[in-house]
Amino acid sequence: MHSNYDRYPFIPVTQRAEDCELGWPEVTRRIGVAAAKAEKSLVCVECYPGVFVDDVERAVRASFPAASIIRSEEYFKSPEDIEALVGRELTDDPVFGFLSHLEITDFVDLQKLKHVADKLADTRSALIFIIGAGASLAVSQPHLLVYADLARWEIQQRQRRGEVTNLGVDNVKDRPALKYKRGFFLDWRVADRLKKTLLPRLDFLLDTNDRSKPRLISGELFRKGLRIASQRPFRVVPFFDPGPWGGQWMREVCGLPDDAPNYAWCFDCVPEENSLLLGFGDCRIEVPAIDLVFAHPRELLGDAVHARFGTEFPIRFDFLDTMGGGNLSLQVHPLTEYIQEQFGMQYTQDESYYMLDAGKDACVYLGLKNDVDPAAMRRDLESAQAGGPEFPAEKYVNRWPAQKHDHFLIPAGTIHCSGSESMVLEISATPYIFTFKLWDWGRLGLDARPRPIHLKHGIRNIQWDRTTEWVKDELINQFEPLSGQAGWREERTGLHCREFIETRRHWFTEAVRHDTRGGVNVLNLVEGEAAVVESPHGAFEPFTVHYAETFIVPASVGEYVVWPISPATKPLATLKAFVRTNA
Repeated sequence: MHSNYDRYPFIPVTQRAEDCELGWPEVTRRIGVAAAKAEKSLVCVECYPGVFVDDVERAVRASFPAASIIRSEEYFKSPEDIEALVGRELTDDPVFGFLSHLEITDFVDLQKLKHVADKLADTRSALIFIIGAGASLAVSQPHLLVYADLARWEIQQRQRRGEVTNLGVDNVKDRPALKYKRGFFLDWRVADRLKKTLLPRLDFLLDTNDRSKPRLISGELFRKGLRIASQRPFRVVPFFDPGPWGGQWMREVCGLPDDAPNYAWCFDCVPEENSLLLGFGDCRIEVPAIDLVFAHPRELLGDAVHARFGTEFPIRFDFLDTMGGGNLSLQVHPLTEYIQEQFGMQYTQDESYYMLDAGKDACVYLGLKNDVDPAAMRRDLESAQAGGPEFPAEKYVNRWPAQKHDHFLIPAGTIHCSGSESMVLEISATPYIFTFKLWDWGRLGLDARPRPIHLKHGIRNIQWDRTTEWVKDELINQFEPLSGQAGWREERTGLHCREFIETRRHWFTEAVRHDTRGGVNVLNLVEGEAAVVESPHGAFEPFTVHYAETFIVPASVGEYVVWPISPATKPLATLKAFVRTNA
């Protein structure tokens, strides 16, 4: 099967490849030219945690042997002091912590910082570089500010390969899962608070995702690219990952390589994790998609959504592939008050499963059976976790048959999981890490370790009154016809009234007019080979989407039209999500 799924979507910014410097010699040459304009130049290279700072320093030394170089770690607190500082927020749990409220200044030893400041004042070097995370703290107004950025997905790959440590500590030998946890709850929160203050004034953006081929653009062009993205439909760069329950559907439909045993996950719209590709001729600059949220929250999210969520993108689309695989873990997500009190997150992971495809025996486990005894169920879960008999899931949990285009709604507190032979488009609120596994069918993870089970958290969040009839009446295929005319029809498909996301499905053989109505829209082409998204007013270039591709329409776009790319002999369909507001 030929796949037309685009794994590397990009946003055109200019037609000039020469706007992008490629490789360390060209990168440092461009920086050197800019630095030479001052009699004495101080260049700050602020690095996101996970950047190979040694690579940056080597490149600087090779190009500027007479330059003075200071590493930001010279004025950090000791690893022991940092551990004492962050221990309460990180906790002893292998998966969960508390979202940190620390600033990067909390990692700094003020006496050491003063010593560096004195050294800067005394140096006679004509060219000085300060490099590393927190480099911008050493001087308030450097002559040049370079921001070395890095996508979250690449950080995770470096963590898995044992190549990087977390912020301010030497934990290179820690398990990748612990490094990820520390990044999620601590490093990325701290670094993003600093990044928000630097994006409006950085002189250069340094893309360090490809270690062998760093790329540099001016801060002006970087900001231009983000402005363009905030005013037109776009896709983030999807990433795919294997898992113990993974399937084979995405390998074929998305044209993925054969070097993984399966593909379980695809994050196709998680701006905190995904990245953007900005196009300059045939050169691509990869930046975290969260940079766009930080730079243009009102244009992207809309006023009402921004007022509620701040600089967070609240809607997540991802794929869960069990076609030829196994069941997901039986799980539950925390209630809003629980996630606020226990983890410092302001909203929870309400979600839904939209069946993009389904095999003959596909199913979804959802809600409890009638007259379940909570104490007995807890005993059976604890016994299974302790190595006793397998948990009899179907004794306690409803197993519903699933077909293509079914939609199962899953408000937080509802026990659930996708069964095997399912291809799920998961539409949810963004806090994806807060999943309490109750039972994992007795299997190991891909690292041959038992996957963490969270019975204590999970039991405290199960809503025991969500039983068979309630689930059937409230959560399964709650389709409501809304409007239509010759060539198209619109249906409401959810989500539940306890969830803040609304979903609409449009079936169409002709053009369908949409309007963001002041809030961000996220869509997926769930049926049909390809469609075109365009502005009725010519506000952006027509944008082509293919089957199973997710795309984001910023609030600022307003009206847009989706139509079949060629005459349709059978209906296409999009599924659209947006945040419910009072407007």
